[in-house]
Amino acid sequence: MDNPNPVKPAKLRRQRFDPSSVNDIIGYRLRRAQLRVFQQFITRFSEFDLRPAEYSVLALIAANPGSKQTEIAEALGIKRANFVALINELEKRGLTERRQPAGDRRSNALFLTPSGEEFVAKANAAQADFEAECVAKLGGQKARDQLMALLDMLVAD
Repeated sequence: MDNPNPVKPAKLRRQRFDPSSVNDIIGYRLRRAQLRVFQQFITRFSEFDLRPAEYSVLALIAANPGSKQTEIAEALGIKRANFVALINELEKRGLTERRQPAGDRRSNALFLTPSGEEFVAKANAAQADFEAECVAKLGGQKARDQLMALLDMLVAD
């Protein structure tokens, strides 16, 4: 049955969007900073076709040749399935290789290939330049060290 006097909805006027309600939330600000730094990283490292997680894996393998997959995945907080896919891609590109450690058939030790070593040397140079730009934006080494100390406090147990 139709209502003879239907109530007309009031016109809602959209207010200007105001994101300030989340600006003081630490997690929000950290995420915004992470997104911005990652966007800049991706732009800077486009010539290498390299994402931040891939660079981190390569840097850890370079610094720790022969490390187990699980050690590197755990250090970076990457789930096993995601890490295997990431290593498969780096291996396909000829940058890394897996070797079975003596006496341990269940794990894989990770190494850079010779072309991976060359690649990481170039990527490390680009990372050093990028890091220097980030430090300059922060206002110098002292501010960078302060930021790192504060971040360490957030992740301490």
